[in-house]
Amino acid sequence: MHLLYAAASWVALLLLSPLLLFHPKLRHGIPFRLGIYRRSFDTGRGSPRIWLHGASAGDLLSLQPMMRELRARLPGACIIVTTITNSGLAMARKKLSEADVLLHAPYDVGLCTGRAVAQLRPDLLVLEYTEIWPNLIRSAHLGGARIALTNGRFNPRKLSRYRALFGAIGNPLERIDLFLMRSDEEAERALLLGAAPDRVWVTGNTKFDALVLDVPEERDQALRGEMGLPPGAPVLMAGSTHEGEEELLLPIFRELRERWPDLRLVIAPRYVERAGRIQAAATAAGLPSRLRSRGSAGGSAPVTVLDTIGELAAAYRLATVVFVGGSFVTRGGQNVLEPAGQGKPVLFGPHMENFKDSVQVLVGRGGIQVATPEQLGKVVAELLSRPEKIAELGELAHGAVGSIRGASARNVEHMLRLLPRGRAAAPAAAAT
Repeated sequence: MHLLYAAASWVALLLLSPLLLFHPKLRHGIPFRLGIYRRSFDTGRGSPRIWLHGASAGDLLSLQPMMRELRARLPGACIIVTTITNSGLAMARKKLSEADVLLHAPYDVGLCTGRAVAQLRPDLLVLEYTEIWPNLIRSAHLGGARIALTNGRFNPRKLSRYRALFGAIGNPLERIDLFLMRSDEEAERALLLGAAPDRVWVTGNTKFDALVLDVPEERDQALRGEMGLPPGAPVLMAGSTHEGEEELLLPIFRELRERWPDLRLVIAPRYVERAGRIQAAATAAGLPSRLRSRGSAGGSAPVTVLDTIGELAAAYRLATVVFVGGSFVTRGGQNVLEPAGQGKPVLFGPHMENFKDSVQVLVGRGGIQVATPEQLGKVVAELLSRPEKIAELGELAHGAVGSIRGASARNVEHMLRLLPRGRAAAPAAAAT
């Protein structure tokens, strides 16, 4: 049955090649995506060799606490990280100091994944969320690697599609040795799709471990200057906004500035390539704007567009109040726990379908869900008039995040059991 998927993957690669070659997010690193490497990946570290894969920048940041845990437990391990998008790789090069090797992931075509596995020689392949790539899983299995799924999730609305696909091509879950699921509900879905019961564990979500930053105050002040935010000025931060949300937020901000003239708005779009369009929308609303990428040379303006990658978590620390986007449009929301981890009150709209677990953690504990943009404006106005309430909600939010951390350590504990005892123990012995 796998032959059907293998053939289909070749056909898909040929049909999609124009998109893959010219799409700005996917066109770089083509040799790596084909599994063609011109150098060895012997980094000087020993074994085990652990390959972690996350689709995008945000997914890799969720894996970072687990990388730190692996490095602490296995100081001699070689940690290999792959991702799909160019922005993910750029962020990884900037942020993931724990990784020894950073690469674009191979296309899920047998020849490409086979080459990648032969060259990278992983002892353990760690996939994230729903990154179920049948050819990669098969190649890793044939190459002798153990395979784990972390932060596991399966969309309940797509279970019938998964069953149909697995029925047609063979079930790739049979080759996965360890399922580390986010919740009991996700574990049940994995079992329904054919995961072996003795391989399924509920350990939580590692993204919660990446939410609290320990940043020197001097760095906060430096970033504030680079973003053109005057000292002491209140900041409304709109994080991970999607198309159409800025047009809803800008009139609200303009009204708020009538009462708080020194108020600043920072907009961090989910996709930074939209920065120019957001500036145009601000101009149309009568609000001067600037780009964060201009640094301190960009001067000061009522609206700042955060057009850099990997800085949102640190930027949240500068906020007075945070609104998280993807929630006034039908995108299912974005990560509301990231600003909560920085001790900020967090507001979000009605569409949070993809982050129900986070909403449950935060509502009533520093998070406020609003039904309309008009209600958002009223709540922000009330908070700005009550600084003591802002501090109270921020403390609640920070405590809520602290109560749900620890998944990374639990995941690594399970993963170590997959590794041959000699390989897992050798690096620690070498370090003594």
